[in-house]
This record gives sequence, C-alpha cells and structure tokens, in this order.
Amino acid sequence: MEEKQDCQCDGDKGCNCESEKNGCNCDEEKAGCNCEDEKNDAHSGDSKKGIKKLTINNFSSVKNVIAIMSGKGGVGKSSVTSLLASGFRKQGFEVGVLDADLTGPSVPKMFGIKGMAKGNDFGILASESSTGIKVMSINLLVPREDDPVIWRGPILANTVKQFWTDVIWGDLDYLFVDLPPGTGDVPLTVMQSIPLDGLVIVTSPQELAVMIVNKAIKMAKQLDIPILGLIENMSSAVCPKCGEEFQLFGPGHSKEISDRFCIPFLGSMPVDPFLAKLCDHGKVEEYYHNLFINFIPDRFVGSRKNQDKSDNER
Repeated sequence: MEEKQDCQCDGDKGCNCESEKNGCNCDEEKAGCNCEDEKNDAHSGDSKKGIKKLTINNFSSVKNVIAIMSGKGGVGKSSVTSLLASGFRKQGFEVGVLDADLTGPSVPKMFGIKGMAKGNDFGILASESSTGIKVMSINLLVPREDDPVIWRGPILANTVKQFWTDVIWGDLDYLFVDLPPGTGDVPLTVMQSIPLDGLVIVTSPQELAVMIVNKAIKMAKQLDIPILGLIENMSSAVCPKCGEEFQLFGPGHSKEISDRFCIPFLGSMPVDPFLAKLCDHGKVEEYYHNLFINFIPDRFVGSRKNQDKSDNER
C-alpha cells in the first residue's frame, strides 16, 4: 500500500493543510511542501468522490476552466470574473464566461450583451461581447432581463450542466465560471460535474467575509479543486476631495488567510467608481488593471506556448 505523504509546510506560516483528506495547495518554493500534484489534479476524467465529469459537446473545445467563487455575496465576484475574462482577452486568448449565478445573473449587463441567445439543431450559441468574449447566462434565455428565476435546486443544477454540455462555445483557451456565492447546490454541481482546472476565491476586508471565505476554501479542498489564489476586493478607497487613500472596511486579512491555507495571494483591488460606471453601462472591457492583465497561472502558460508552437509548425 502506498504510504501517504504528509505536508512539510513551514509551521511558522500556520498551514492547516490536511494532505490526507484534502490535498495541499502550498507553494513548493515558499512553504517547502512535498505534497504530490497528482492529489489535486482536477483534470482526471472521474472525480475522486466517484462522480464522473460531464463531457462537453462536439462543437466546443475548452483548454482551461477556471471558476470564480466567493463565500458570500456583495464582494464583487462577478466584477472580478468579468475583469479576468477581459484581461485574458486583451492578451489574445480566446475567452468565454459561463454565468452560473442563475438567480443573480449580472455578466451580460457588464458586457453590454442584450437580447436572447440563439440556437440551432446542434445546441445553444454563446453570445459575444464587443471584443469577442463568449458569454452564456440565464439572462440570455429569458424574455426580459429583470424576469426572476424561481427554481429549486435540482433545476438550477441541471441548467448549469446544460450550459456546459449544450452550449456551443467554439474553441476557447479559457472559460471562466462565475459561481453563485456560498457553498450550495450550484457550486457543488459545478465542482463535481465540470472538469475545473482551478478556482479563484474573491473576498473583502470585512471580518464577516473573512469568516465565510474559510468555508469556501475548505469546500474546494474537500472536493480536490486546486485553488489558484485569493483576491481581496474593495480593499481601499480614495477620497474624491483630498485624494487620500483609506481602508473603507478596515484592515484586510486576506494575506493572513492565504498564508494559513497555503494558497497564493493574488492581490487587492480598491473601490473604483469608474469601474462601477463601466459595469453599469456594459463597458467593463474598457477597464484596465494590472492585476487582471498579469494574472496567468504558470501552470497554464506552458500549454499556451506549446499550442502557439504547434500552430506555427502547421
């Protein structure tokens, strides 16, 4: 019987990794972790929990799938999702956004996409933003954008599955999945049914958000989903009169959380009225922030370079 390998993280960093149950996401260079990457590989055909991953349709090819999650609502998760998609698109990647927040969809409005999605005999066609980002949301399947979705859990879960199996995404380098807040039916369905390559967790400096984000992190670890990092949104604000920057919700604790769970801290975002204005007017793609331009996990860069090399050889 193969002996399980314990986490060798530096105790000073307060690592709570439970390698036997969850798999460790520690930065090997930073924390000295010897955990095997295979334990966290979400690309395997079958979930370690015994649930088989869904197969995408024959008219779609998605190289990398990244979900964006928050422990609670109101921390700017959908904004971060849209900005990540826009940042990757600015670098020339083919990008899509799957809006899995069925009861609170906001992605189409941020991208200025209106009207119902179209389809053909082979499936539902993903709508496109002005820069070519593919988007699918429940708001693109209802007559009016303010029509509520009053469905129970099983229907919500099956709808999200169909966004993966029935939507024609085309060829994508990255598909970002905007999860609903919390650890309920839909996030569970996505993590168990869709072959995720990783998860980005969004939080805010508030103590309440910090407490709840611990639940999201533990859920991801229990389901063997690699956590790519933590983003702290609304970390500060700038006074419009004097220009002084101040902490709107007090000092943040995201760096402490990332050290505690041995996951990367990707950075902080301030409260920006200009971003809110762009989102309201469907122009989120016009926003520029270094955090979203530079965020490309090292584990994915190699696959892009190999693809470019292969394309050049052809």
